[in-house]
Amino acid sequence: MDDLERVKELYGTPQPDPHAQARVWRRVTARRRRRRLSWLMVPVVAAAVALAFVVHEPPVSGRSVLLAAATSAASWPAAEGTYWHIKKVRDRSEVTELWATRDGRAWTSDGGRVSPVSGRSAFSMAGRDLTFEQIQSLPADPAALKERVAAMLPSQGLLADALSGLLWTKPSPPAVRAAAYRALADLPEVRYLGASTPGEAFSYVLPDGTRRTLVIDPATSQVLSCTDSGPSPRTERVIEAGWTDRGPR
Repeated sequence: MDDLERVKELYGTPQPDPHAQARVWRRVTARRRRRRLSWLMVPVVAAAVALAFVVHEPPVSGRSVLLAAATSAASWPAAEGTYWHIKKVRDRSEVTELWATRDGRAWTSDGGRVSPVSGRSAFSMAGRDLTFEQIQSLPADPAALKERVAAMLPSQGLLADALSGLLWTKPSPPAVRAAAYRALADLPEVRYLGASTPGEAFSYVLPDGTRRTLVIDPATSQVLSCTDSGPSPRTERVIEAGWTDRGPR
């Protein structure tokens, strides 16, 4: 058995960039002409193949990450459950929860005490109340959604934040969430920060100078956290977001 076959037996057959594979092959055969590789050198050759694989892997674009999240969002099943429920931890200690029904009833919990929401809707966009029906009737086309949302805002500087709110703070249908991700992918003000723990980070700047950073999981389309840096710093980590039959207690 020659050296390359030993590498394949131990680590399987990799699928690297063809140019990188040729370079590694030339190095292996050149060494073999001078002397036989010892068994202890086999892991080194495998590591070289793996390194070439990593170095030539194309960079991930923020747009591709958001479009992948859109595909995941679109595949969600239709909403089931009595209550839209979102549970967050603010600044690592304060737990807040919201339960809302389709007929407009809502409750909040701040530190364990549950209180009904009265006098206004449980959902809003740029300070304007939204009903459940209005959220459900938003367009599923990215361009139409962006136009509809922009018409509701006092400032175009809030567009990225309003679209991102449809991803996690509101009970948006799967098609609307997918459209929101696709619309965000085309906004120049949305900046991709790269991989974070445990997802992918994006940011945009609010009109008051606050930079808001969202961490998303493109495989599930879930927003995992929201962090503000600027005049009023804060961090919210999402524990649960979705429909449930478990109501406020």
